[in-house]
Amino acid sequence: MMKICYLSTFYPYRGGIAQFNASLYRALGERHEVTAFNFTRQYPDMLFPGKSQYVQPGDIADPVETRRTLDSINPLSFFKTAAAINRLSPDLLVMKYWMSFFGPSLGAVAGRMKPPTKVVTVLDNVIAHEKRFFDVPFTKYFLRRNHGFVAMSSGVEDDLVSLAGPEVRRMRIPHPLYDHFGTKTDAAAARARLGIPPGSRVVLFFGFIRDYKGLDLLIEAIGALDERYALVIAGETYGSFEKYDAIIRQSPMKKSIFVFNDYIPDSRVPDFFSAADVCVLPYRSATQSGITSIAYHFDLPVIATDVGGLAEDVSGRGTGLVVHRPAAQDLADGIRKYFDSGMISVCVEQITRVKREESWSNFAEKLTAFAGSL
Repeated sequence: MMKICYLSTFYPYRGGIAQFNASLYRALGERHEVTAFNFTRQYPDMLFPGKSQYVQPGDIADPVETRRTLDSINPLSFFKTAAAINRLSPDLLVMKYWMSFFGPSLGAVAGRMKPPTKVVTVLDNVIAHEKRFFDVPFTKYFLRRNHGFVAMSSGVEDDLVSLAGPEVRRMRIPHPLYDHFGTKTDAAAARARLGIPPGSRVVLFFGFIRDYKGLDLLIEAIGALDERYALVIAGETYGSFEKYDAIIRQSPMKKSIFVFNDYIPDSRVPDFFSAADVCVLPYRSATQSGITSIAYHFDLPVIATDVGGLAEDVSGRGTGLVVHRPAAQDLADGIRKYFDSGMISVCVEQITRVKREESWSNFAEKLTAFAGSL
């Protein structure tokens, strides 16, 4: 058994990172002694692009008990957090890294760990989708202060090697499947609750809306299809929804596009995935996506563009279809092929297999075995 400290975002913060951390924390705790450390301030309010960083009514949150010590912009808290972790003398410090903004704070803590503590970070991204001048120096600062890394896709692993060199200690483990969103509901009832006409071929775009995710391409793609299809857009915009709204207004399929432009509480997630026939990730760039994990939890196949690690998450598993490039016509052709080819049942069978293999317990076991080898 290891003594583990886990420093990252946990309850009362919301979103995919907090959900991932809670699930991995619970899995690690099945065999090890785990203490969770959390932020007192994750983002300054003026830098956060969404409506709230915190759990809201309707969210299915896992209230992990944590020690809230790290302020992302207060250097004194970096030293305080490192000292608190060192007092426990853990065998392993686990962290999660998803954007360069956290490079200074997390890197400062990692760099102050004393033996016998090893530092292993689970990487969501290494190279940012939306680039800023400080991305590379902040990320390199952080990477140098770790003993090893877990990448969840080949794209992230390649980015890690490009910045840290080929000798960097690393292991690739696929993203586990989320299992806390409840169960799939009746498709017809879910569509009725969302106001979607029965008999439609329902395409779902789900999650935070950001430029690199290519929602504009998907809206244009739906416009190239016929009235049998319906597009459901569910998620909060980071920025303005105005440009997407303008494309919808001009679309010949505008009456078949259903928009839920807000943060979707966990309690409503089953309706969207149960109502859909396929989830589409029209991303212009990507590493991996937690949306695929949610889709597979609901036995929903995925159509994705061939960027980052999406292809290995989808065609590599046989759980959906990959289109060659992020372009409206390619997406339209892929959606049409998906529905007309009869591949849906085969994809669902493969999803069942993946759900057996890619559990949180397996992820935790592989991570700790890797840490023990360092």
